[in-house]
Amino acid sequence: MDEVSIVGAGIGGLTLALTLHEVGIACRVYEASSEIRPIGVGINVLPHAAKELAALGLRDLLVSSGIATKESAFFNRFGQLIYREPAGVAAGYDWPQVSIHRGALQMLLLDAVRARLGPDSVLTGHQCIGVEQDEDSAAVLFAGREPVRGSAVIACDGIHSAIRKQFYPSEGAPVYSGYNMWRGVTVWPRFLSGATMVRAGWLANGKMVIYPIRDLDDGKQLVNWVAEIETPRHLERDWNRSGRLDDFLPAFADWHFDWLDVPALIRGAETVLEFPMVDQDPLPRWTFGRVTLLGDAAHPMVPRGSNGAGQAILDARAMADCLSTTADVPAALTRYEALRLPPTTNVVLTNRRNPPDAILREVYERTGDQPFARIEDVIAEAELRAITDRYKTVAGYDKKALAR
Repeated sequence: MDEVSIVGAGIGGLTLALTLHEVGIACRVYEASSEIRPIGVGINVLPHAAKELAALGLRDLLVSSGIATKESAFFNRFGQLIYREPAGVAAGYDWPQVSIHRGALQMLLLDAVRARLGPDSVLTGHQCIGVEQDEDSAAVLFAGREPVRGSAVIACDGIHSAIRKQFYPSEGAPVYSGYNMWRGVTVWPRFLSGATMVRAGWLANGKMVIYPIRDLDDGKQLVNWVAEIETPRHLERDWNRSGRLDDFLPAFADWHFDWLDVPALIRGAETVLEFPMVDQDPLPRWTFGRVTLLGDAAHPMVPRGSNGAGQAILDARAMADCLSTTADVPAALTRYEALRLPPTTNVVLTNRRNPPDAILREVYERTGDQPFARIEDVIAEAELRAITDRYKTVAGYDKKALAR
């Protein structure tokens, strides 16, 4: 098989390069940026994605680069505990859940690709503007550079995918949820278990997601936080757009808990980023002959449930399995689509309706956004557990499914 061209050196593209190399398929990654830098904030690698990275020999490096999450905890905006459950290995999984800086994950994947595939396996400064193909090959077209032809082109070029736009030129604007998010990272003392993923409040009056992503030498941690509030306006999708404290901090001004001072945490960030909570309606198909989509290029989703990067990693494994089991490239890409399009469509739609933090919505509605005396009088623990278990099944990381 001729070399596979991977467009985009994000988490999906780099993981795909490693998985293809593992099964003996030559590939090369083409990245639009002139330099790959560790930008972004925190993400979570859930057990289903950690399983695939562990299969690539990256488990120890993944854990040492982030925090092995021990538990998920849900609170109302008054700091009252609603529900707590173990996570990752602490929950009985064979693989960890890892909270990590997105840039750290990208760089460890990049280093692994260059070490295993060679220093020229990732080429920067290659801005894709489209693709063309015939029966025997597919070519990536670049701005100001010669096309590159190979056996297949895999579009891992993210939410602004030029290849997706080529196949769906009239797709329309992203679907806005009505909520905006602001994100940052802050150096902060350890709180709760030191490895807790916190979700607190609800969207109508402000919701927070908070978790540590790195232990520091002075005993403190680098803590990732995400603030979400309802807002009528939103700007174009740009993961690196700067945000303003005045646009969201007032919603959290009285969030002074005995275990965390949320306003101080927010103000402690050097940089604040703003991003609209948007997705795209699921596509009817991703594959067109020798070209297909992967990760955010295929299924951009509302960033809830810690699942965007994870689904891209699962895409990469499915792609490698399909390409390694048949010499018919279009058939392999069609098979990949059949395996991955239905479950990712389900995740996109579930993230709109009932993500795991739907627990917070239930308590918000049942209490009228008031403090409670006992959570057991508001909602049964079994009902809370069922909400999170349903999401794990939809996203593909319930323990029984992973064991199989």
